[in-house]
Amino acid sequence: MPSACPKCQCEYTYLDRDNTVCPECGHEWNEAQAAEANTVRCSNGNPLQSGDSVTVIRDLKIKGSSSVVKVGTKVKNIRVLDPEYVVDGHDIDCKIDGLGAMKLKSSVVKKN
Repeated sequence: MPSACPKCQCEYTYLDRDNTVCPECGHEWNEAQAAEANTVRCSNGNPLQSGDSVTVIRDLKIKGSSSVVKVGTKVKNIRVLDPEYVVDGHDIDCKIDGLGAMKLKSSVVKKN
């Protein structure tokens, strides 16, 4: 059974060869490519999942504070955000010891 249309949320989608088609808005998409596009990857290209541990690869200044997340800081038990909750590319939610909860971009971390 095909999934709902990502554009209009219509439930009556159907398969046409490799693509899924929405009869209401006419949108066509390939479900395999859409799933791959939503995969969050670290700076080395490795896929990230919730619960993974990562290492920060560059110094990060924290907005509104004089604190800095240093290179080599290890972050345990990250949470990968759903695409609808990603703001300005910050697709990882985590808690860093001594600094608290924050969001990071996957492009500034590498998977351990």
